[in-house]
Amino acid sequence: MRVISGTARGTRLVSPGAANIRPTLDQIKESFFNQVGPGLEGKTFLDLFAGSGSIGVEALSRGAATVVFVEPNAKSRRVLLQNLAKCKMMNDEESARWDLLQSSAQASLQTLKNRGLRFDMVYIDPPFSENLYEPTLRKLAASGILHRDAVVVVEHFHKTVLLKNYDKLRRYKDRRFGDCCLAFFKFEDSL
Repeated sequence: MRVISGTARGTRLVSPGAANIRPTLDQIKESFFNQVGPGLEGKTFLDLFAGSGSIGVEALSRGAATVVFVEPNAKSRRVLLQNLAKCKMMNDEESARWDLLQSSAQASLQTLKNRGLRFDMVYIDPPFSENLYEPTLRKLAASGILHRDAVVVVEHFHKTVLLKNYDKLRRYKDRRFGDCCLAFFKFEDSL
């Protein structure tokens, strides 16, 4: 697990090492950022189910203006902070670009709304076995924290069936990598 591009390119990241934590493979991460990466500069990014922080750290490295990591597990948060430190993102200037919420993904949506935050891009990678896709996507669509035309990307097991739409989230693309898939949604707000 490493940072693929940007200011922290090539930095090896710490892995959580727990059986119930499944870091995003470099191949999937690289494909995701190749598809959205050119448009990351200056964007706001939400890493739900952040785990080791691999996705959000990559977004920071590639120029995202701000990244919010959401992770309830204490061990994963420690690993995430180690990864930010390894990538030299803990100094005052860099740490102003990110925040770490100790919260479940769904509970964090209300917290983010209360803070007045809105996002251009969201990455969702829940534990495959916990069936959190539909409730998370529906709550996210109704949360009021997405900018118009925000992109929401969901990493999921290939046998997991996702709907074409979750309220104002409309799926427009899918990519498969072995047992993992990425589903791309756009937030279509008519306001």
